[in-house]
Amino acid sequence: MKIAFFDSKSYDIDSFNKFKSDNLKFKFFETKLNPDTVSLANGYDGICVFVNDTVNSEVIDKLVSYGVKLIALRCAGFNNVDLKHAYGKINVVRVPDYSPYAVAEHTLALLLTSVRNIHKAYIRTKSFNFALTGLMGFDLHGKTIGVIGTGKIGSIFAGFCKGLGMRVLAYDKFPNKNLDIEYTELNKLFEASDIISLHCPLNEESYHMISKNSIDKMKNGVIILNTSRGALINSEDLLEEIRSGKIGGACLDVYEEESELFFEDNSDMIIKDDTLALLMTMPNVIVTSHQAFFTKEAVSNIASTTVNNINEFFENGSCDNEIKNCPK
Repeated sequence: MKIAFFDSKSYDIDSFNKFKSDNLKFKFFETKLNPDTVSLANGYDGICVFVNDTVNSEVIDKLVSYGVKLIALRCAGFNNVDLKHAYGKINVVRVPDYSPYAVAEHTLALLLTSVRNIHKAYIRTKSFNFALTGLMGFDLHGKTIGVIGTGKIGSIFAGFCKGLGMRVLAYDKFPNKNLDIEYTELNKLFEASDIISLHCPLNEESYHMISKNSIDKMKNGVIILNTSRGALINSEDLLEEIRSGKIGGACLDVYEEESELFFEDNSDMIIKDDTLALLMTMPNVIVTSHQAFFTKEAVSNIASTTVNNINEFFENGSCDNEIKNCPK
């Protein structure tokens, strides 16, 4: 079977080649998948894509016309795939679980960096400036953190926070009864939390769940963490509320318009996204490059599961990790 990989980086090539079997032939393309590049998939049995590839109706129709039978996502999220259009035309598989600890640990690292001003101290001490002025943080112990989404990642992160002595409030449409945390309504979580962390999927209901309307309900000085999907937050509203002082800090590993910027070296470019450029100038904003998943363990698990998904599908015609597309 011939599989075309899009948006491939050196670490993708290294990790996937370790799990390649004799019956699979991989071709790695650096370019992202979109309507202009989909022709590269012609002649392949399946394709493998990542979070910022575009798999819309136009791309799906062309894939089907080329005889491509499988879209393998090397990630858990699938908001970049038009599943309704794919239904009955092409199969879609994903990696539902690769290393929830990786994302949860990165979220905690961002939080600690923010509240203890470690990012500022690092830059200062490089110049031998050891003054403490402006570096005062606050204890996490005793604070209330709101965790939105208590799947595997959110549950692990909530456990970390409990270990720090924090009060954990949680919201999820499908609460996990096995977790020893306090579930509440979303508006009550907004009102009571000193810190809010997003760990939910992106869909029509969760799109821009953090916007001016929800921010108005929050405490003054609230800190927002997002290591899930960028469009959970209205970035323009976030910027304005940081400027106003309503939001005390933001830690973002994802950004809603990241597709043309993240995972690439843009250090010699002028960034045309004014909202992101302004967010990056804020001393209380930390942005990382969608790297929460990026550990040795997670990358290896992603490659292993994806290759297993591909083999299972072409051997059996189905896969346990297939996304059951809904025709609604």
